[in-house]
Amino acid sequence: MVLELAENLSGNQAPIVLIGIRNSGTVIAHKAAELLQKYVPNTVTTSSVLLDKDFPKEVVLSDTLDLNDVNIVLIDDVINSGRTLLYALKPLLNFMPRTIQTFVLVERMHKLFPVKPDYVGLSVATTPEDHIKVETTNGNITGAVVI
Repeated sequence: MVLELAENLSGNQAPIVLIGIRNSGTVIAHKAAELLQKYVPNTVTTSSVLLDKDFPKEVVLSDTLDLNDVNIVLIDDVINSGRTLLYALKPLLNFMPRTIQTFVLVERMHKLFPVKPDYVGLSVATTPEDHIKVETTNGNITGAVVI
C-alpha cells in the first residue's frame, strides 16, 4: 500500500502529511510514514484526528498544522459505512491541500456514505452485524479479528 502511495505521489514535491484517525489509524500512520520516507524525497509528517466514531459531532486535529498546498493522506483501520472518514475530513476543509487521499487496512462492503478509500489492504465481505477490530500493541499492528 505504501509503495502504491509513493508511486502515485511520484513527481509531486509537496510535503506529505499522514493523518491517522485515533487510535489504530494513528499507529498505522506512523508505520506508513516510516516506510514511505524510504521511497519519496518529500517531507513526511504524521498527525492524528480525534472524533467519537459513534457521534462525530466534534472533530479535532491533534496538532496545529498548515495544511495548505500539502498532500494529505487520511488513514483509518477499518472502513465500514464511510461515516468516520467523511467526518474526519471536516477540519481539513479549512485548508486548501494539494491532494487528499484515503488509506485503510480493511474495507467492509456496507457503504452508507459516498467515501471510497484510495488505498485498501484487504476487502472483506461481512454481514452488517460483524465488526472488525485491528489490534495494536506497543505501536505495532498485531492483527485483525472479526467480532
